[in-house]
Amino acid sequence: MVQPTLSGLPRARPTLDSPAPTAPGASQEEIRRQNLGAVLRYVHVHGPTTRAELTSRLGLNRSTIGALAGDLVAAGLVTEEVAPSTARRAGRPSLVVSPRSGGVYTRALSIEAERLRAARIGLGGRILDLRETVRPGGMSAVDAVGPLADLVREMERDVEVDGLCVGGAVAVADTARDGDGRIRFSGPDETLRGAFEAEFGAGPAFLAGDLADIAGLAEHIRGAGAGSGNLVYLHGDLGVSAGLIIDGRLVVGHRGHSGKVGHMVVNPDGRPCWCGSRGCWVTEIGEEALLRHAGREPGASGAALEVLRAAADGEPTAQAAVHKVAEWLGFGVANLINIINPDAVVLGGSLRDIYAAASDTVRRRLDELALPTSWPQVQLRTAALGCDAALIGAAELAFERLLADPLNVGVPG
Repeated sequence: MVQPTLSGLPRARPTLDSPAPTAPGASQEEIRRQNLGAVLRYVHVHGPTTRAELTSRLGLNRSTIGALAGDLVAAGLVTEEVAPSTARRAGRPSLVVSPRSGGVYTRALSIEAERLRAARIGLGGRILDLRETVRPGGMSAVDAVGPLADLVREMERDVEVDGLCVGGAVAVADTARDGDGRIRFSGPDETLRGAFEAEFGAGPAFLAGDLADIAGLAEHIRGAGAGSGNLVYLHGDLGVSAGLIIDGRLVVGHRGHSGKVGHMVVNPDGRPCWCGSRGCWVTEIGEEALLRHAGREPGASGAALEVLRAAADGEPTAQAAVHKVAEWLGFGVANLINIINPDAVVLGGSLRDIYAAASDTVRRRLDELALPTSWPQVQLRTAALGCDAALIGAAELAFERLLADPLNVGVPG
C-alpha cells in the first residue's frame, strides 16, 4: 500500500474524463456526490465546457448533467452562460460550464533549493497571484514557513469579498545548501504541517510532499505528460529526483521517500557524493557536475544557467561540459526506461535545459543502452510548465478534497 507524506498525498486519478467506478451498494446521495465531483474535475482540468460535451465525455444523460451543473452553480463553484456561438441560434442555447477561478482558490507554496515561492491558484488551474523571495543558505523547511506565510498574507489582501480558500499544499525540494554552502538533504518532515497550522490557525489543513513528486503530478495533469499513464518526471537542481506516475497513480513510497534516482550508483569509481556514497547519478548530471566540467566555481546563483548560455554562444569548454553531462543523463534515463517501461519521460529543472541543449547526445545514449522493447515508444519531452510546475502541482493536491466531494466545501455568498 502506498504510504503518503504528512497528511496524505492523493494519487493521481487513472482517468480524468470519466467518473470513478461506483462502489457496490452505493446510495443515491453517494452516486450524486461522485458525479458532482466528476463534473467539477472535468471543468477544473479542461476549462469551460459545454453541457453537451460533459454529457458525451462523462457518459451521463443531459438532464443529469443539467441538474449537477445547477448544484455546482448554487454552491458557488462554477458559472454557466450561453456559448457565444449559439446565443443567436434558434432552439435551446448551449450552456457553458466554467470554473469560478477568481473566487475559489488554494494556497500553493514551494520551498525550493534557493528560493521560496507562493501562489494563489484558482479553480481551473489559473494562477491569480504569485510572489517569491530568496531562500538563504542554511534555512530549513520549517524556518521557511514564516516567510511563506508573509507572502500568502500579502496575496490575500486582494481576494474577492466572497472568495474561499479550499486548501493549501507545499512542494519541498529534497536538497538545500547549509550555512557553509554545502549541499544537504532537505524535503518535508513531520514538523512542517504543524508549523503551517500554527501560522494560519483554523482553516484548511496543509499537505506537503517532495517537489519532484508534486511537479510530476502537475505535468501529468496539465503539462507535457498529460495523457501518459506511466510517466517519469525528472527534476534537476542541486540534486536530482523523480516523480513517478504508474498506471495513472502517483507513487510516493514508504513515508514518501521514493524517486531519489539521483542516488542510484552509475559510476562506482566516480566522485564522492554528499549522501555518503560514491558515483551517484547526481555527481554526473547535477548542477555542480556541469560547473565542474566547465571550470566554474560551484555555489554561485545562476552559474549553471551561465554555462548553458555560454554553450549556446559557442564557447568550446561550456559545450563540452553540456555534452559530458548529457552523456550521463542518457545513461541514467536508459536505466529508468528499462526498469519502469514508461510512456513518457519529462525533463524539468536544470535537466530540461541540458536536454534542450544536447538532445542528440541523450538520444544517442538511449539508442545504445535502452532495451528495444521499451525505448522506441517512449515520448521524451521537456517540462511544459517550467518553474511553475511545483506550484501548479501543489494546487492540484490542495484541490483534491474539493474535487472528490464538492458539497463538503461550501462557498460563502
